[in-house]
Amino acid sequence: MKTIKVSVVTPDGPVYESDVEMVSTKAQSGELGILPGHIPMVAPLQIGAVRLKNGGKTDFVAVSGGFLEVRPEQVTILAQSAEQAEEIDVERAVRAKQRAEQRLNEQKRENIDFRRAELALQRAINRIEVSERKF
Repeated sequence: MKTIKVSVVTPDGPVYESDVEMVSTKAQSGELGILPGHIPMVAPLQIGAVRLKNGGKTDFVAVSGGFLEVRPEQVTILAQSAEQAEEIDVERAVRAKQRAEQRLNEQKRENIDFRRAELALQRAINRIEVSERKF
């Protein structure tokens, strides 16, 4: 079966590089499935999972937004942050989730940035779900 080269890159460097049969992820406009030979495009990504299928194996990468660039022979994901499922520190993600939930519960205080706490909660939940491969 045909494959397409995929690179997931953050400001800290590459997180994932491989040839895969299909890339699935959530863009701001909705769910995307990319196969080899896909038309060129650029799309902003949501906080979510990138699923990379190759044969009977699926790799998962948690991304915290960024951009997806598709060219006929290559997909590049430029993410603000990204972690492969097996590298996620679940305990740290659970603590981050608890902190964000606590901040949201304290939103009546004027100094709480609601949107920032909400995004932190989404990132933590995404990391936990990707580590458990639940979606």
